[in-house]
Amino acid sequence: MAIKTLHITNHYHPSSGGIRVFYHALLEAADRHQREVCLVVPGTKDSIEKVGEFGRIYTIAAPPCPVFDSRYHLLLPHLYALPYPSALRRILQKEQPDLVEVCDKFALSCVPSVLRRHWIKGVAPAVLVGMSCERLDDNVSAYISERPIAKSLANWYLKKMYVTRFDCHISNSEYTAGELMQALANRPEIQVHVRPMGVDCGSFSPARRTASAREVLLSRLAIAPPGTKSPRLLLYAGRISPEKNIEVLVDMIEILAADESAQYHVLFAGDGPRAPWLKSIAPQKAPGRIHLLGHIASREDLANLYANCDALVHPNPREPFGIAPLEAMASGLPVVAPRAGGVLSYANACNSWLVRAEGSDFANGVREVFSDNAGKSRKVEQALRTAANFDWPQVARIFFDLYDELYNRFRQFRGVETEGHAHAALQSGAAN
Repeated sequence: MAIKTLHITNHYHPSSGGIRVFYHALLEAADRHQREVCLVVPGTKDSIEKVGEFGRIYTIAAPPCPVFDSRYHLLLPHLYALPYPSALRRILQKEQPDLVEVCDKFALSCVPSVLRRHWIKGVAPAVLVGMSCERLDDNVSAYISERPIAKSLANWYLKKMYVTRFDCHISNSEYTAGELMQALANRPEIQVHVRPMGVDCGSFSPARRTASAREVLLSRLAIAPPGTKSPRLLLYAGRISPEKNIEVLVDMIEILAADESAQYHVLFAGDGPRAPWLKSIAPQKAPGRIHLLGHIASREDLANLYANCDALVHPNPREPFGIAPLEAMASGLPVVAPRAGGVLSYANACNSWLVRAEGSDFANGVREVFSDNAGKSRKVEQALRTAANFDWPQVARIFFDLYDELYNRFRQFRGVETEGHAHAALQSGAAN
């Protein structure tokens, strides 16, 4: 009998990004592997959604995030730590998961302590896993302060208040894992496992590029090809928020707009707290060259958009992993990205155009994409092969295998644990 996993996150709303994509990929894979997968997320009202036969999404009514991005809601500690009936406590009692994974470093970080101390009556011991899809120090730098003391406080919090509450951790890249491993330098029994995110190669494909789809896109943008100077469409797909470094793309298109040999446009597919700023600055920096498309809800529409643009520009040097560049690779789209961060999990000089995260460097990288057609074809072909190695069915299986491994190790050593702690069980597995 396959184990049951329950995943809790605050990084979720109907139009959120990579973490939502990840958990939906696990839910979609649940039927193929005939294993129960439950996802618990905040929202505007309580609800239960079935995903196939084996997957369930529980939404719990929760207040909106008061800072950063009000589209997100927060499951706060009083919903699970206080000794009175609540939706989250009832879900844990009902589901009796074998493994609980928490993807949140603040409001939900006390969940493992509550479960380990048996504060929720009737919930059997489970493996307690921290899922890291972003770096705390990067978020502190983007949203609060870039001063060294801010980073020091982030590191202190991880070491003293977060990492030791879990039996083990999973990170989506070596880059994301770095700060966890630093915080756990003196706790080798708590392992950090690195597992990548993925891409839906069945949906994202170069076969979606057609002359008619391209014409529809140009008409939507009110871009008429001026004779032989065909428009070159540069796509950004993701949240428009402080940590994404989108200012680089504004500088880039301001430089490229002066080129007389080509007509460049940058398309922003996404939404977020920096969207109003971007909308206000666009007419000043590059009139008619910056296009805000908003959130693209349909996977098919997004896949069509990728395939019918000319390059993806991904400016964040501190990207934890970066699903959008993988989706672009699977779509046959050249990728211009920083030579830094989690994108280096799969992006290299053979399949991408890697540059410094500066407007001028991005402009030069874009020009290079179009300056050598033979070189571009070689890189795009290599990128397609790269993306195929990260197809979601393969990635989901890798995660399920890891969950099984952690659970079996936990069960093997359950008899010698103290206070329900699984550290001794997990010590036998090396970080990988």
